[in-house]
Amino acid sequence: MDAVDPPAFTLRQLSYLVAAADAGTIAAAASRLHVSASAISDAITELERTLDCALCVRRRAHGLTLTSAGAGVVEQARPLLAAARELSVSLRSTDGELVGPITIGCYPTLAPTVLPPLLHDFGAAHPRVELHIMETTHDLLEGRIEAGEVDVAFVYDTLIPGNPRRQKLFELPAHVLLAADDPLASAPVVELEDVVDRDLILLDAPPSSEHTLSLFALRGLTPRIRHRTTSYEAVRTLVGRGLGYGVLVQRPANMSSYEGYPVVMKEISPAVPPVGIDVIWSAATPPPPRVRALIEFAQSIHWPAPGMP
Repeated sequence: MDAVDPPAFTLRQLSYLVAAADAGTIAAAASRLHVSASAISDAITELERTLDCALCVRRRAHGLTLTSAGAGVVEQARPLLAAARELSVSLRSTDGELVGPITIGCYPTLAPTVLPPLLHDFGAAHPRVELHIMETTHDLLEGRIEAGEVDVAFVYDTLIPGNPRRQKLFELPAHVLLAADDPLASAPVVELEDVVDRDLILLDAPPSSEHTLSLFALRGLTPRIRHRTTSYEAVRTLVGRGLGYGVLVQRPANMSSYEGYPVVMKEISPAVPPVGIDVIWSAATPPPPRVRALIEFAQSIHWPAPGMP
């Protein structure tokens, strides 16, 4: 009979502990879950009483720190909570149809390349799957896959936070972006030494900025940065106006800026290592069928080949 006896704790108590652990403070977890801080605090206290052990240390000025027992409970709670969510979703499915939400994280400069076939083609094939988009840089993605806030993400293969499962989709080398009337625009290739003393328009969002500066550092060079922007299209617009050059990875088919100024992409010589674009997902819990289907769909797409727009 013990095997079927209900546990003395609840899924809600576990979910509040996991939320507090992920947020770092009870107040932040309460804000994220839209409940009162006292509700979360009371649930954790009751869970500790039920399990007869301290799960965390709560200090007003320093937030919440898990004990070793608490860390173990959180680790085991994640798959339980994921299974509970999937149980609810599965009841809405008929005849094996994929149903339910998928939150897709995507690095902003990858979004125009990666998201259209997912939203259009995968969405058309599975109309009862709800696709939600979260554009975010790598540093802001940290912890969100582990916390279950993001089901799958499309990112550059450098500086991926945490230790998720991953699969490479395609890779592209960086190129130099120039105004169409730039003296180097007619050159077959461009060496970094050719531009290092000119003004660089830096895409200043991790890991793009680190990658660009590393390309110069590998050749013992330090670029002269004129402007920094977190916007990919702002880089292309400023380059189109002749305010500097850019170093980018993504290769849009449109060879004009937002304002209509033409730009050109030039390969870098000597060739630089390509940057991989990966799909990542949680290593802590197996992806549900709809997420697995999205991952397999992404793997089946014929993505842009290196050197091609």
